[in-house]
Amino acid sequence: MQRRKFIKNTVAASTAFSIVPSFVMGKTHVPPSDTLYLGAFGVGGRGAGVIQGLNETQKVKFVSFCDVDDRRAAETYANFPDVKRYKDFRTVYDKHLNDMDAIMVATPDHMHASIALPFMRAKKHAYVEKPLTHNINEARLMTQVARENGIVTQMGNQGASSDGSREAKEWIDSGIIGKVYKVDCWTNRPVWPQGVPVPQGKDRIPKGLDWDLWLGTAQMRDYNDAYLPFKWRGFWDFGTGALGDMGCHIMETPFSVLGLGYPTEAEASCTTNWVGDFVEADYSESCPASSIVRLKFNTPEHGDIALNWYDGGLLPDLPDELKDGETIGDNGGGSIFYGTRGILVCDTYSRNARLLPSTTMELLTPPKPYLKRIPGDTGGHQRNFVEGCLEGVETSSDFERSGPLTEAVLMGNLAIKAFQYKKLKEGKKLGDWDPFEYPGRRKILWDGDNMLVTNWEKANEWVKGSYRKGWELS
Repeated sequence: MQRRKFIKNTVAASTAFSIVPSFVMGKTHVPPSDTLYLGAFGVGGRGAGVIQGLNETQKVKFVSFCDVDDRRAAETYANFPDVKRYKDFRTVYDKHLNDMDAIMVATPDHMHASIALPFMRAKKHAYVEKPLTHNINEARLMTQVARENGIVTQMGNQGASSDGSREAKEWIDSGIIGKVYKVDCWTNRPVWPQGVPVPQGKDRIPKGLDWDLWLGTAQMRDYNDAYLPFKWRGFWDFGTGALGDMGCHIMETPFSVLGLGYPTEAEASCTTNWVGDFVEADYSESCPASSIVRLKFNTPEHGDIALNWYDGGLLPDLPDELKDGETIGDNGGGSIFYGTRGILVCDTYSRNARLLPSTTMELLTPPKPYLKRIPGDTGGHQRNFVEGCLEGVETSSDFERSGPLTEAVLMGNLAIKAFQYKKLKEGKKLGDWDPFEYPGRRKILWDGDNMLVTNWEKANEWVKGSYRKGWELS
């Protein structure tokens, strides 16, 4: 189907389709309380892990698998040989829309919204990997469509279903560390190349890869091995960098604990690249090798909160309360909550909440747990989604929560892009000493309700992103 025709038909379907229980769709279906019929998009890599978690519930029947790269999908295809396979998500929509109750999307970031939204508008429940979307406007739209259609949703940040996130909230709600005024978050990412030039040259497209479909909404370019299988994360056209990869995991803890919403401002500083003696590179199409992002929030309970993000080997200040030989977080990152009465530290994925100084843990009488725990370990997040679809239980990271979280993460990325943005000074050329001016190196002021940068118009171009002709988002 032509892309424009697909979009037109999708919009029509969203107004004409009313949700129908799966057991009336065909004689082979059983009541939806027993089985969730699901179509999966992006079934290699992380998608394979999500599929495993869904399958372990023993309540999911896979209607179709869709992946543009047979190589990445090979293991999943081998594990489920009877599931129908496709490369183009539009074909799945045409052939199987009425066969499924839900979808799972684990493609590269730039395709999340384009794939998920048509099915969501047709009232299909949606599990979408983190970050929820590639730009802020897509996150806002996904949240609105989910709300309007009353569907069950879940973003794939599995720490949201952990006991650790709930324990941290119970401790802070009990007042153990007082009112929180600052949170430091950090990650060991990127673990792929960033701060690199755009790949040059044309490599042979591997057998089994549909490069045009892989690009999807992104502008056409020659295939290059430097993009795949995972290195696309370091390029703005496809990925969202270290912050996009791990922010929805690590920042989930302060979001769920403190009730953060839209940030009010953001600023960043990033690594500068050099290609010669006193010759600065312009690698602004690639995410930086390391960055610091500072976000500000205002909350009813805690007042103003500063949230600081560090990646690429950069770390926050070590608290004075940390004893010699003790470490913060784990080898993947973590978060530190500074309160008026104390400090709380969590590892990656909200694990292992603890107080500083560590000696206070011996005196701690933890508050009685009151938040519902999600059973299961690595697959608990997928089980939570399936039970949400079949039994109506509350999901841990529905788009009402994960949408604003994603927007905050992407607001940090907008500040990074602003820091990277360069203009040649009058009379200067590339290779000159000090050739650039940097108009975006400022505090970016954000009107979250109206989704608008109020103090630098250029930044608003990045709020909605851009799309290849014929792949525009409806």
